[in-house]
Amino acid sequence: MIPLMTWLGKLSQHKAHGTSLAGIIFTAIVGAGTYFLHGAVDWKIAAILAASASLFARFGALYAHSLPENKLKKAFGFFLAVVSVLVIVKVLLPSPGHPPGFWVNVVIFLSTGAATGFLSGMMGVGGGVVMIPPMVILAGMSQHLAQGTSLLAMVPVSVSGALTHYRLGNVQVDLVPGLFVGAVVGGYLGGTAANLLPDLYLKLIFAGVLISMGLKYMRN
Repeated sequence: MIPLMTWLGKLSQHKAHGTSLAGIIFTAIVGAGTYFLHGAVDWKIAAILAASASLFARFGALYAHSLPENKLKKAFGFFLAVVSVLVIVKVLLPSPGHPPGFWVNVVIFLSTGAATGFLSGMMGVGGGVVMIPPMVILAGMSQHLAQGTSLLAMVPVSVSGALTHYRLGNVQVDLVPGLFVGAVVGGYLGGTAANLLPDLYLKLIFAGVLISMGLKYMRN
């Protein structure tokens, strides 16, 4: 959403980040519902992620508001490129022999949630680009389960970040109804298509999109 709003809609980087979070609320709800129908959502993990992430989303939004436009663009591009590399590395690594223990997983998910909240509020992105790599790489979750669970966790997180951006004047309110309609259609179609793809293909598509967007932003 952010590249479309800045390149086509001519919104400022700050306003695109805030408006994107408002749209993510609807995308997360519809997408999580679609993944749930396919049995690819873990409610307990989503609750742990959301609890810590919601606390930090406000601070990320405030930090983004303090950055100059050019620095925010470059930070966004670098962020996307780093995440895409993590996903590709995971594809090349063998699967772990034993899944982490319960308390190790709790620490992983709480830490992931905290980082997600801050970066989501700052970058205006959903949980996928932040939550999924550690969920897959460290906790040993499948790509499909990680994506569905992250969508559910992002509902309260995006609400927290969007409200902070709204108070700072960084939400283009007249775009929100259109984002809602698009989220209902796109969230269902995207979630359905993702569950039809093999795990490896889904990871490579995910990484490829992030690399192309990240490089474009860093060149600005």
